[in-house]
Amino acid sequence: MSKVLVPFYSAYGHIHEMAKAVAKGAEETGAEVRVVRIPESQMAKEGMSTQEAYVEAQNKQADIPEATTDDLVWADGVVWGIPTRFGNMPAQVKQFMDAAGGLWANGSLEGKVAGIFTSTNTAHGGQETTIITSIVPLLHFGFIFVGLPYGENPEMTEREFVGGTPYGASTLAGPDGTRMPSEGELTMGGRLGARVAKVAEKLST
Repeated sequence: MSKVLVPFYSAYGHIHEMAKAVAKGAEETGAEVRVVRIPESQMAKEGMSTQEAYVEAQNKQADIPEATTDDLVWADGVVWGIPTRFGNMPAQVKQFMDAAGGLWANGSLEGKVAGIFTSTNTAHGGQETTIITSIVPLLHFGFIFVGLPYGENPEMTEREFVGGTPYGASTLAGPDGTRMPSEGELTMGGRLGARVAKVAEKLST
């Protein structure tokens, strides 16, 4: 049985919903799963605390433990929830990764499995670039990256557009941020969680 960590950052709840689907997919393989939230920055709290959607999303996440670097050490596989900010990871996620520098120095994360799921406002708002650029620091840590192949996700070839890439699961929030993950997007998130759990189990035995 593998141990799967799902650390996520979610300002408006989209990645939070995807994280639950990812965790469920991993749990269905028999994995032990831990869901944690990457801490919000003080600047973001001050800047967005007047937005009702932001406050509501943060309240829904309040009972989820904050991520620590010890969580990374505990896990065999890590499925990162990384929304896009201008085609790249948000500062909150970068800060968390930077805080794990000691783990990089002693090789504590080498050989662990990683996957990524993301969210953008628009179809071409950085789903692929966010995942691809986020792979770079994960490789520095020594993670073995797992994507989401077309063969396991027929939804990616449907005529009606949904999120989803061969690099990882994704969802669209819509231009005004009101669109929440569709059933197909949540399904792909679950499959990514299961895939990371299965690969992690094989590599940890």
